[in-house]
Amino acid sequence: MFCNQCEQAAKGTGCEVIGVCGKNPEVAALQDLMLYGLKGIAIYADKARELGAKDETVDLFLIEGLFTTVTNVDFDPVSLAGKLRKCYDSKEKIKAIYETAYRTKNGASAPAITTGPAAWVIADNLEGLVKQGKEHGINTQNSDQDVLSAIEILIYGLKGMAAYADHAFILGKKDEEVFAFFHKALAATADTSKGLMDFVGLAMECGKLNIKVMGMLNEGHIAHYGKPVPTKVQLGTRKNKGILVSGHDLRMLEELLKQTEGKGIDIYTHGEMLPAHAYPELKKYSHLYGNFGGAWQDQHKEFPNFPGAIIFNTNCIQRPADSYKDRLFSWGQVGWPGIKHITGWNFSEVINKALECPDLADAPDKEILTGFGHDAVLGVADKVIDGVKAGAIKHFFLIGGCDGAKPGRNYYTELAEKVPSDCVILTLACGKYRFNKLEFGDIGGIPRLLDVGQCNDAYSALQIALALAGAFNCGVNDLPLSIILSWYEQKAVVILLSLLHLGIKNIKIGPALPAFITPNVLNFLVENFNLGPITTPEADLKVALGQ
Repeated sequence: MFCNQCEQAAKGTGCEVIGVCGKNPEVAALQDLMLYGLKGIAIYADKARELGAKDETVDLFLIEGLFTTVTNVDFDPVSLAGKLRKCYDSKEKIKAIYETAYRTKNGASAPAITTGPAAWVIADNLEGLVKQGKEHGINTQNSDQDVLSAIEILIYGLKGMAAYADHAFILGKKDEEVFAFFHKALAATADTSKGLMDFVGLAMECGKLNIKVMGMLNEGHIAHYGKPVPTKVQLGTRKNKGILVSGHDLRMLEELLKQTEGKGIDIYTHGEMLPAHAYPELKKYSHLYGNFGGAWQDQHKEFPNFPGAIIFNTNCIQRPADSYKDRLFSWGQVGWPGIKHITGWNFSEVINKALECPDLADAPDKEILTGFGHDAVLGVADKVIDGVKAGAIKHFFLIGGCDGAKPGRNYYTELAEKVPSDCVILTLACGKYRFNKLEFGDIGGIPRLLDVGQCNDAYSALQIALALAGAFNCGVNDLPLSIILSWYEQKAVVILLSLLHLGIKNIKIGPALPAFITPNVLNFLVENFNLGPITTPEADLKVALGQ
């Protein structure tokens, strides 16, 4: 196997024996084959769309298939084999749709595609699928390392955007331009006539489309659950049965809240679910009690101490320990061998397991704030602007992104702690767990630490930055704003592409730069955007504050 798509890639180059995330070579091969098969779908879907033909079930499967290959999603070879069968069937379906459309328009049969992913014929057993996957790994995509690097940036951006598009689709939000771009961009990665700048252009376009997707998801959240409001969240537990929900999907949480109402079960959030407490239509449930634990990488230490049922609704799952394996469930695209997977919206099995488990301890703890989306922040924009003009607020720091287990991430804790008291920190995603339990105080009643939300709420952070730029009649790059990101997986990649599409410069990223970026591609990013790695908290603060 070879996989270099996440920040924790072994030796800073790539995992070759077993994934740091926990996937084995068999799963890695099946995921590589999924990507290959999805390219076949994209080739035919792109051609069909040019002729005015399409199929929404195929469009949606391509998004779900890409999401399946994101880090820490599906580790179950049986599940992946089933999805590969659906992938092949979807390819054949859109192939037939394309051929019919071509024949209708041209009065002749479409030219046959006899090579590449469009011509893929699925193996008839798991062993055969694994063999096929090993033949179509990352490094087979292009022999030119710089072109391969640009292709990988694009593909990982598409994977990240697929996760957000999947969440949006669950909330009823979809867009034809988005579907069409997925097909065009993924098909291009199989086109040997494309060069380096073709993929650079597509990567920037991916960043552009991702802003639209994150906007769709934001609209879906607000339409269903209202605008987030600043909310205090309990970090302790109370004596009752409990279910812990980890992931990102709010619709799944809502359904679980409905089905547990009046059953003596408290619902706790974990990881990226923390911001759910800020939505009015979710916080109205009195049994949405608190947030348990921190970021995803600590689950193996924290979950043994949660005696209730646990369910993952999106990526971030790790190899479960025996101490909680029997009360762990997955949903959506998530899967782990031997873990019960819930299909659909009936959570009775999870609820029954929670009722069988012991009560949680009566152990209240401190409260932390979340819910500072762009509507909440812009609602006090006049105070923020006045604070800047009066010199009370000297600088804004956006410190957020993915957390992870690799050494070096204490940098983000130290950085937040060293940010001067006349500066405001915006944060989002699970990277905030590095410092969101610390006390930062306020400036004129405005909390110095503003939790914007999940990783997809980078949309809100962008809206805040754009609004401030408008208020001060300047560009975002002219604001007293520094963006310092932590990354782990592919959703962070597409958010970076969105920032670059907007022309935002001087971003620092860490703990390490992506292993899939070659020196030449990195030089391009440095020359055009001044993108660079984090160094030390002290040095980066001096640069940010112009000292």
